[in-house]
Amino acid sequence: MREDPLSVSLELVTVGRVSVDLYAREQGVGFAEVETFAKSIGGSPTNVAVAAARLGRRAAVITAVGDDPFGEYVRGALAGRFGVDVRFVGTHPTLRTPLAFAAMDPPEEPQLLFYREPDAPDMQIELSGIDRAAVRNARILWVSASALSAEPSRSTTLALMGDRDRTTTILDLDYRPTFWRDESEASAVIGGALALAGTAVGNREECRVAVGSDDPGSAADALLARGCGLAVVKQGGEGVLVATASEREVVPGLRVEVVCGLGAGDAFGGALCHGLLSGWPPAECVRFANAAGAIVASRLLCADAMPDDGEVRALLAQAVT
Repeated sequence: MREDPLSVSLELVTVGRVSVDLYAREQGVGFAEVETFAKSIGGSPTNVAVAAARLGRRAAVITAVGDDPFGEYVRGALAGRFGVDVRFVGTHPTLRTPLAFAAMDPPEEPQLLFYREPDAPDMQIELSGIDRAAVRNARILWVSASALSAEPSRSTTLALMGDRDRTTTILDLDYRPTFWRDESEASAVIGGALALAGTAVGNREECRVAVGSDDPGSAADALLARGCGLAVVKQGGEGVLVATASEREVVPGLRVEVVCGLGAGDAFGGALCHGLLSGWPPAECVRFANAAGAIVASRLLCADAMPDDGEVRALLAQAVT
């Protein structure tokens, strides 16, 4: 007898946005010069779930798509090609599945153009459509801070965080100005949500918005002072600061030729969750996550580019030699 997938406990649940991403195949040109695009699934928390599933984890995403062909594509690709549980992927009757276009100019920081008007289905997520017990029992809950930028998604997300022991909830500080009315609102909401998280992950700008400092050491101190047991501060080319109450280490990054900088942070997130679920020390988790992110940065797409365990370990071994 085949096991009912809905009866299997989840190792990771992510919360937040989804989109169909269209990546310019041409490098180094803006949107006006682009002629062809490659299609994949996007949205940071959705990609984190894909990254973890590629590493063998039972992952699901709480999000929503439109009742349209792109929504069908998202559901089918997540469940089929990527192995992500779609039980929490809702369908909005009138709003369309969001689109995001990316031009590789420059490849390290591509130009982005979002189509999420008049609103996006993933911002309409409500508790009534979610099995809260299944989310509560997942080993890790990964929350994208952009899910807190509007109602009803904000209240739903905070309720799901409040259902859990904060030590197994990760808040991705994920600040995108276009999702918020202004920075002061983002600071208040994201900073407040830290009270429900045991781990915080963000780059220097995201830390500044959340806790008021873009200095890695000071930001880590502030995150730990808010009650987080683990602070992960990304410093670009200077590596990643990993901080707990008892130890602190900067884990260097890996150099690769960048094809598309999008998705590297999502690969990092999924691989970080994989390491934590494996019981590895935080610095080891981040070393593995850095390698996963580097692999995706060397490829054009995001979800389709997520590496498996063998690819990550091969890059780590190559870096050592």
